[in-house]
Amino acid sequence: MRDLEFQSAQAQLGRGVITVTAQVRHEECFNPLPRIARPATCPRPGLDTPSDFLDRLNGLIVPTLSGNRLLLLRADHVVVYDSQDSLLGHEISIAAGAPNRSSFEGRPYFVATQQIPPGQDPLHASYVVLAQPQTFAASAAAGELASRLLEAGGAALVVAMLLALLISQSLTTPLTQLASAAEDIAAGNYSRRVSIKGHDEIGMLGSAFNRMGDAVERARKVQRDFLANVSHELKTPLTSLIGFSQALVDGSLLNEMERTRAATIVHEESERVLRMAQELLDLARVEAGSISLHITAVDLGGQLEQELEMVRPRAVARRLSLKLNVPDDIPPVAADPERLHQILDNLLDNAVKYAPEGSTVNAVARLSGGAVETVVSNPAGPHRPDPDRMFDRFYRADPSRSAAAGGVGLGLSISRELAAAMKGRLWADFDDSGNLRVHLTLPAARDTKAQPESAEAAVA
Repeated sequence: MRDLEFQSAQAQLGRGVITVTAQVRHEECFNPLPRIARPATCPRPGLDTPSDFLDRLNGLIVPTLSGNRLLLLRADHVVVYDSQDSLLGHEISIAAGAPNRSSFEGRPYFVATQQIPPGQDPLHASYVVLAQPQTFAASAAAGELASRLLEAGGAALVVAMLLALLISQSLTTPLTQLASAAEDIAAGNYSRRVSIKGHDEIGMLGSAFNRMGDAVERARKVQRDFLANVSHELKTPLTSLIGFSQALVDGSLLNEMERTRAATIVHEESERVLRMAQELLDLARVEAGSISLHITAVDLGGQLEQELEMVRPRAVARRLSLKLNVPDDIPPVAADPERLHQILDNLLDNAVKYAPEGSTVNAVARLSGGAVETVVSNPAGPHRPDPDRMFDRFYRADPSRSAAAGGVGLGLSISRELAAAMKGRLWADFDDSGNLRVHLTLPAARDTKAQPESAEAAVA
């Protein structure tokens, strides 16, 4: 901005010196053109004095300079006239022609020079010099720059206020919606969702809130279903307990056989309620992460043989064939022996319960990458279970038979949580023949020769 203003000042000064030169020559009473009238103030030729010429310069030309400085120089560059009188008699250095910069009395000036014929005025001037302080141009540049800065600043302020308003609205509107939705969910309206979309942080927050709402709604539904299932499962044995115990108390049973049968039923139903309470307690502990696991190297082949011998009497009663296939090179698994027994007992117990009579239950162990996989398979029978729901709480493929068999549908759910706690996995699928396969993978023990060491592992 300053350089542009300096260039403009020099250009104006170059034009101005031409005009001032013409005025000076006019006041010299020199009339080169016949058509221009001789000034009335001019005396007759040869009678013009320096004081008269100076009076004409001061009275007629200086007021029109607009703050510029007029200098008249002799051919030897000595100042014979100065509109500010401070350089009279001083020799200064000038360059004739295009406007340039110079310094007078320590101050920078823009100067423009025009040469005139000497000897036409009493001062015998040969040069007309028009000078302008650089501070004038700098002040003008600063003033113009300040005005433009003010204009730009005002425009920027308006734009900034509009942007701030838009940004604040874009932030406060979705945040207000999120706050309102959170209040609704806290009040029990678990189906409330927000309509905030986008790939920015607010959009991601809205998506996360909706996922949280879905999870809370599912958890609430699971909780309601869990309470309903527990109530239903407890109702049947408690009804039997109350009925048969009342019959024993009031003496309505007439013979010893009836009393023995009632006492047996009371005992069985009491064991069923106790077993359910223990399973619920185990499930709560596993999900809360308060159960401790003592991880050691466990011989999987020996554990499977032991589990098969425990279920063999029930298998024989249902004319089931039990088969075990464990290769010799299967390494021990890193697991808690008690919890591994609980998982395998649940898997084999379910297979013996629900396999059709006269069929075969297979237990196979094999290496799968860096883990050991155990597969328990059996024909599915007429009530084909859903492998994706088998590990849900209280799930029953055949609800009418579960009560008679003594199960309430918590064993597989607990087993899956225990497998995950031991860094394993439990899932189910069907093979090409339609047999149900339950897969259990556990990490292999790192050192099979060293004495196993106990380790505490909290369930995540």
